[in-house]
Amino acid sequence: MSIKELITGDLEESATVMRKVVQQLADVIAEAGERIVDAYKAGGRVFIVGNGGSAADAQHIAAELVGRFKSERIGLPAIALTTNTSVLTALANDYGYDTVFSRQLQALANDKDILIALTTSGSSPSILRAVDMAHSRGVTVIGLTGEKGHEFSGMVDLAIVVPSSDTARIQEAHIGISHVICHLVEELLFNESSGLHR
Repeated sequence: MSIKELITGDLEESATVMRKVVQQLADVIAEAGERIVDAYKAGGRVFIVGNGGSAADAQHIAAELVGRFKSERIGLPAIALTTNTSVLTALANDYGYDTVFSRQLQALANDKDILIALTTSGSSPSILRAVDMAHSRGVTVIGLTGEKGHEFSGMVDLAIVVPSSDTARIQEAHIGISHVICHLVEELLFNESSGLHR
């Protein structure tokens, strides 16, 4: 295989997954955006969790909402629970790593809030515990996973399941989907003249 063939193969594979996302997931992505808008209108916040590359995605999503995506507007309350190293290391040290997100949700979240939980495998213990805690607090959970995340999909209120089992392809789709959700939230909250409808 040549270098160019490797590059072309990876990019074509990514494009194929994204075409499947367009065909299969548009309705559930729309519902995710609408649920987030409803939460913001009710005075809620968005919490985001993930491990590894998904932790970076959690921070990226929070930045788009607190800052801006495409429109100049007020900041929206969004918190990635992956960023406070003192909290993360204290919880991991004192209670075990599996608690690093659930304990924060116990302390911070209420029934007006949304949790966006990212897990490519659908089996991360820290994410599963965060989902359980979110539900105990009345928090709506939007889950992003891959096609192996069957158990996780059944645990969340709204599952966005990328049709792939390849971690890189799933993560690429997750951030693409998240960008669409951020765009949708901005348009629905701040651009009444956009005429967006189902």
